[in-house]
Amino acid sequence: MKTTMNTQRWLLGAVLLITSLFHVACQTAVIREEAPKGKLYSFKSDSQGFDTKNFFYDSGKEVVVFDSQFTGQYAEQSIAYIRKQTQSPIKYLVITHPNPDKFNGLQAFQAIGAKVIASKKTAAAMPGVHQYKKHYFVNITKAFTDKTYPALGTPDVTFDKEYSLELSTGESITLTELGTPGVSSNQTVAYIPSLKSYLVGDLIHHKAHAWLEGGIVNGKPLPNLKAWRSTLQTLAKQAEQTPGAVVFGGRGMNAPAQDAITQQIQYLEKAEATVETYIQGLGERKSELSGDKAGEHYKALMQAFEKAFPDYQLSYMIQYGVYGLVNAKL
Repeated sequence: MKTTMNTQRWLLGAVLLITSLFHVACQTAVIREEAPKGKLYSFKSDSQGFDTKNFFYDSGKEVVVFDSQFTGQYAEQSIAYIRKQTQSPIKYLVITHPNPDKFNGLQAFQAIGAKVIASKKTAAAMPGVHQYKKHYFVNITKAFTDKTYPALGTPDVTFDKEYSLELSTGESITLTELGTPGVSSNQTVAYIPSLKSYLVGDLIHHKAHAWLEGGIVNGKPLPNLKAWRSTLQTLAKQAEQTPGAVVFGGRGMNAPAQDAITQQIQYLEKAEATVETYIQGLGERKSELSGDKAGEHYKALMQAFEKAFPDYQLSYMIQYGVYGLVNAKL
């Protein structure tokens, strides 16, 4: 009888142990299913919107958008695109830097309930950039009227150096204001840990030509390619802490972070040399760069860049943006 009772007790204990282990295993599986990686999508405008990409991170419960597009119309197109991809609500819009194709469409996102987040430096620079660009597109190119050019919006949340965007899934996206010039007067980068991804706006145009106008400071373009390269080196130090990290830029292709950063630095070095060589080659004719023939020279510079970078896209960015770098060299 004792042997039988002991055997029964042993069997009952074994059953309870197996049941407990199975329960723990099931709990572990459920936890994994509740915290999946999110998905990153991108929308690209046509050339009238400067082939601008904005990105959408869908956590599974909400969407975070990075940059707003050049106009409200393009912003609405990008919203319509993401709504075809997911039912998650669009809750946040992050502005990576103060250029109009990044902030002009922000009110379209506010209209659907999204909070707009920007660094204090970006928010402070936006009014001056808006005034400069509105004058250009309304009075110089006549592409807009005073009424049709996008109105200046205002961010809902601003931050100084770093901001942790907490999502309802428990994930955090880190926004870091690098504080130094890049394609514009300052630059914010976003890091999504689950995807090992940096979203950098136009700080990097991988395999696409860069906009060389410079940041708009005190009503004038102020390109500083040396500072831009230094900003890229700051990003490189951050990316070193994340093996396998990928960079997503506002134009061009995504690429491994260190490759993209290295190639962008090399591009800027060669771009500066190309402009300097062209100006020196004009000799006494360099005054034409600030006269009626300037447009002809910008087109010639575009062709020089096409020859220097045969596998790069969007060469029109040089024709229309290089004037800033040229004028800085005169």
